[in-house]
Amino acid sequence: MIPFNRPFLTGNEGVNINASLASRKLSGDGEFTKKCQAFFASKFGFQHNLLTTSCTDALEMCAILLNLQPGDEVILPSFTFVSTANAFALRGARLVFADSQADNPNIDPADIERLITPRTKAIVLVHYAGVACDMDRILEISNHYKIPVVEDAAQAIASFHRGRPLGSLGALSAFSFHETKNIVCGEGGLLVANSADFAHRAEIIREKGTNRSSFFRGEVDKYGWVDIGSSFLPSDMLAAFLFAQLESIEEIQAERVRVWEQYATLLAEGAQRGWYSLPVVPDYATNNAHMFYLVCRNLDERTRLIAHLKNAGIHAVFHYISLHSSPYYAAEHGSRALPNSDRYTDCLVRLPLFPELTNEQLKFIASEIHSFYAGSCNS
Repeated sequence: MIPFNRPFLTGNEGVNINASLASRKLSGDGEFTKKCQAFFASKFGFQHNLLTTSCTDALEMCAILLNLQPGDEVILPSFTFVSTANAFALRGARLVFADSQADNPNIDPADIERLITPRTKAIVLVHYAGVACDMDRILEISNHYKIPVVEDAAQAIASFHRGRPLGSLGALSAFSFHETKNIVCGEGGLLVANSADFAHRAEIIREKGTNRSSFFRGEVDKYGWVDIGSSFLPSDMLAAFLFAQLESIEEIQAERVRVWEQYATLLAEGAQRGWYSLPVVPDYATNNAHMFYLVCRNLDERTRLIAHLKNAGIHAVFHYISLHSSPYYAAEHGSRALPNSDRYTDCLVRLPLFPELTNEQLKFIASEIHSFYAGSCNS
């Protein structure tokens, strides 16, 4: 079986973890935590960044930093993972789901503007597959209505919008280092605060609501409980693993791009025949090769394609079930239609993508896809 994902290891993860063990500093904010945060500041200009235990936790910190209150409204895409919504639902916010764009799963800026009310306190967007949302239009809306933007950049490490790194454009952003992402540490995340106003409080929230970090820097003579917060700080051993990945980010990305571009070349003919649609990368965006997907013509076709590939030893998977139709939130959402989101729910299929996929394996996957469609069209 060709797996859907296989976490890539550089070989230095264990070396770094052993160094962390030797230091006897195993909890957070050790040497490797600081190295990772310095890397993000230097490489991407994230001057105020904090490692977290997950992207989910980073999003929860965003919700706390925005001082959301019960009844406040948050606009977000329906076609996303539940963490994007949960972080804000936990603060009592009312979730207002927006549709995707017709040509890609990112949130539709026109739908954002239609949904704004006096109660709207945040716009949360997801850079799906690591491809930038239409940030020109979204930031224009944000500035006009004075509503902060949160970037769920879980999939978007090392991707850019008009030369600016994703995660640097909104007021706050969150990244993931889950084992399914480009850069991994098993479980982990990053909060980026693009304003000094958020940075100091974020540090307190991450340290259980205490000013412990200020104490260790000698800025206060004792530390105590000064705000709400939780234990969002990861072990330095996780940071040690992550730093090995960050040191090889260029090599990892180059291999992922190789795989993505091979898929695009091998599957172009089927797209030209109208069998399926390929991913769209707008001219304002770069492609960090997080994901390669096809959009089938209907749900039945996708179900049969996934089964065909499984029988051939290829593990392909669908993605999100739109949150507006979820058992938990459907009644609150009501009957407002989100046709593009529903289409991606029914028709999008993700193909295996990881650095160790060989060109021979990619040719085999493409040939099986073409075999399926050729047989379907002739039957």
